[in-house]
Amino acid sequence: MKNRNQIIVRTSIVGIVANVLLAAFKALVGTISHSIAITMDAVNNLSDALSSLITIIGTHLAAKPADREHPMGHGRIEYLSATVIALIVLYAGTTALMESVRRILHPVTPDYSRITILIVAVAVVTKIILGHWTKKQGTMVNSESLVNSGADATLDAVISGSTLVAAILYLTTGIRLEAWLGAIIAGVIMKAGIDMLRETLSEILGERVDKPLAQKVKIAICRNPKVTGAYDLVLHAYGPDQYQGSVHIAIPDTMTAIEIDHLERRIYNTVYEETGVMLTGIGIYAINTTDPDIAMMQKKVTDIVMAVPHVLQLHGFFYDRESETMSFDVVVSFDAKDREETVETVRNKVLREIPGLYLTVKMDPDMSD
Repeated sequence: MKNRNQIIVRTSIVGIVANVLLAAFKALVGTISHSIAITMDAVNNLSDALSSLITIIGTHLAAKPADREHPMGHGRIEYLSATVIALIVLYAGTTALMESVRRILHPVTPDYSRITILIVAVAVVTKIILGHWTKKQGTMVNSESLVNSGADATLDAVISGSTLVAAILYLTTGIRLEAWLGAIIAGVIMKAGIDMLRETLSEILGERVDKPLAQKVKIAICRNPKVTGAYDLVLHAYGPDQYQGSVHIAIPDTMTAIEIDHLERRIYNTVYEETGVMLTGIGIYAINTTDPDIAMMQKKVTDIVMAVPHVLQLHGFFYDRESETMSFDVVVSFDAKDREETVETVRNKVLREIPGLYLTVKMDPDMSD
């Protein structure tokens, strides 16, 4: 974690320095040449520098240890800092659009020079290099803020390249597109801010468990010989790479309490060592293993249930012959128009084929693959 934070801070500092220098040069060139496109590009660089600063602050605060008020730590602050960055980008785009519209209504003749063209060209190359490096660092340490910053820098290179084309077009043909290009740049910046805000809010709301991580956790669990399946995996993110959660495991009904206790401890340690996920709860599904008739009944019920549209999985099957009680869980796809109605259909079909049961069917959310 410490090394990760150091990489984020170091990368962000490089971004701040590069963007401040680029913003200063572009602002000077934009003022001298009366180019609103270059001036708006400078504003975009300043917002990038501010975003990098907030990333540093957010990383520092997120690294604070857990306390009484926040027993799960402060890792989710990174989501809040990403939200602030998105709002800053959105604000920068809005103000840039307003200024561009003003220049469209009240145009000013640009005055480009070779120095102007050279500075913009250098900015394009710088942003391409900075974007690639920042995104690579962000991917390496799983920092969404850095990945977004890298993608934004690459986008800036495209924007600066467009500004360069507009300048060359004016010098060669006399056609003025600066104000209109400034409006387009503002629109691109606003869209980037909205996309960033949408992604961050989605994470704060709680997203579906990442498929590769879910598979890795379940594979680690099912390597234990006694475990015949892992289901209902629920993970809560308390910051990047900080997961806690719960899972149900299917095990033979012949295991003793001591054997189950040892198994759960082994699973917890294995999963944490291999994935970094802390399983704070491990539930048990007891599987009938001593009665072949019940095994045949389970196959029959499984065939009935899996034939119902939108049913993705059946698990946790158990039948008590003495009380004629059957229970199992079904995972119903979110594509179903009425998921409760799907469960009721499952109940009716099973009771039609096996009458006289006391049947309990529980619907599990489709939370992980």
